[in-house]
Amino acid sequence: MRFTRLDDWLNWQEALNPKTIDLGLARVQQVWQKLSPPDLAPSTVISIAGTNGKGSTVALFEALLGQAGYSTGSYTSPHLLCYNERIRLDGIPVSDAKIVEAFQVIDEARAEIPLTYFEYGTLAALHIFSRETPDVVLLEVGLGGRLDAVNIIDADLAMVTSIALDHQEWLGNDRESIGREKAGIFRPGKAAVFSGRDMPESIAREAKKRQAKLHVRGRDFDLDVCANHWNWRSPSRSLQDLPFPALPGRHQLDNAAAVLMAFELLSPAVIVSQTAIRQGLERVNLPGRQQVLEKDGVQWVLDVAHNPHAVAALQRRLQENPVPGRTLAVLGMLGDKDVAAVLALLQEQVQKWHFATLEDSRGLKAKALAGKAAAMPQSFPMEAHERVEKAMQAVAGEVEPGDRVVIFGSFHTVAGALKSPVINTG
Repeated sequence: MRFTRLDDWLNWQEALNPKTIDLGLARVQQVWQKLSPPDLAPSTVISIAGTNGKGSTVALFEALLGQAGYSTGSYTSPHLLCYNERIRLDGIPVSDAKIVEAFQVIDEARAEIPLTYFEYGTLAALHIFSRETPDVVLLEVGLGGRLDAVNIIDADLAMVTSIALDHQEWLGNDRESIGREKAGIFRPGKAAVFSGRDMPESIAREAKKRQAKLHVRGRDFDLDVCANHWNWRSPSRSLQDLPFPALPGRHQLDNAAAVLMAFELLSPAVIVSQTAIRQGLERVNLPGRQQVLEKDGVQWVLDVAHNPHAVAALQRRLQENPVPGRTLAVLGMLGDKDVAAVLALLQEQVQKWHFATLEDSRGLKAKALAGKAAAMPQSFPMEAHERVEKAMQAVAGEVEPGDRVVIFGSFHTVAGALKSPVINTG
């Protein structure tokens, strides 16, 4: 055995392949074929791609399926506080021991084939699910779709949640190119669902090319929003007076509507009653997605939003829920993100910015964030901090009851805030 501790495995994997992102299926497919059994039968498999909304969609699937009595295996990335969050059985992160055992099997199978940190994690999840055989396996695509490691699996249903500009250096510089890459998870004769708005034409073209059965919001299913509930409908069925998802933001209705369409398409293999749907919507939970914490009269909003599309949803949330005091922000971002667009979206809501350097090799320095803010047409009151924890301490020292602090820009930013004693009372 190479290592007995999970942290040792993860540190070693980060140094194993010099490429943090190495898109392509050949290597990971070769290793997967060496594992036994190299499939996920008899589980029903759902793959979820998209620019934003993937994690929320997986959480909705977990909650509704769980209420219906189905066991689930979920693979998502990245994690907030611990690596084990990426691989869950019935919503519960698996143990270190299960992951270590999977890594050992994968390492023996790969021989000299190089794998990235992400590919090790993907194969570990697949190996665990192949042994545990949950009723439904939920696979979140990490980046793109066509060349992502998750795409070695032929899913029974593929979902694309939304298309916006992000990761352009790998996926293309426009929504049509990005949509084409995301639709690479579609399979011949299998159902596909697009849950977002304004679908790129490339997704329909890819569905036709790949002979997938595409179902689109607004054409094949839709929803109506009322004051205290929402209604869902398809040509064959309608559901009335549904509770809003417990996840904050009206955009979660798009994700929930697509999940209900998926159940419609997977029937009779997967049947979820109206009671289970209602209970799942009311109980779904996902930290770091417009999550609100209250402490000493101050509202702390944590959101992993890291691109303009996701930050626009955060901006709507802030507009719709004003506070009597000021709104301050703690922002840390990775170097490949559109900082100027993010700042512009929230310039009317935020009265002061606290920029933080992220403890990640791809993270922007706080001074670089401040420099981008200084170059904006509108001036911002701001401070730069060497770590998220320092930014949290600084903002905690100046907020008053009635104020709000928005912490966003990256999973790393939210994770740092959740670990901070400023809001962590555990």
